[in-house]
Amino acid sequence: MKGRILLLEDDRSLGETIKEMLEDEGYRVDWAKDGEEAAEFSYENSYDLYIFDINVPEIDGFELLEGLRAADDETPAIYISAMVDLKALSRGFDAGADDYIKKPFFPEELLIRINAKLFSKKSLLKCRDIEFDPEKRVVKKGGKIISLGEVQLALLELFLTHRGQVVDKGALMDCLEHPSSSALRVAINKLKDRTGLKLLNVRGVGYALEEC
Repeated sequence: MKGRILLLEDDRSLGETIKEMLEDEGYRVDWAKDGEEAAEFSYENSYDLYIFDINVPEIDGFELLEGLRAADDETPAIYISAMVDLKALSRGFDAGADDYIKKPFFPEELLIRINAKLFSKKSLLKCRDIEFDPEKRVVKKGGKIISLGEVQLALLELFLTHRGQVVDKGALMDCLEHPSSSALRVAINKLKDRTGLKLLNVRGVGYALEEC
């Protein structure tokens, strides 16, 4: 799967077209038909990209993105709208949008812009609702920054770069200031508590990250 996208579009024909196109390209798409439904999706899941129409029922696209940005959600967002006057464009970018496409548009144009946004985030490491930027050393859970110590950051990076594999106990020990089996157990438990990730103890070998 290339990434997970939240689509807000009340036009059923256009929504179906975009959803099918993106799924054919390997993206997972949650489609909301009004702003309230989109808000619920965003609270319950972590996304790689938002695609929001503006004039939609309940909560409009401007208000929705403004609320998400106020909650420290920095997920890239693209507006798709027939509104192209300077006031609308200005408010869209002020709300936190990364891009703006005027309706009608060729679906392929949207796909090009989506790929550009997501390819720029390829360095990010993800599992479930956890997102780790190895360059900035920043961890987010559900879109919100959480604080981890250097030991937990080092362990998290090891697990995220070895998803589906058992990480050798020796490699995990290298992350500790004072290596010992008990210190490793404490560090692993702290990481599990802070992130909610499932780390399986493979007796005599090491640990493995489950369910990404």
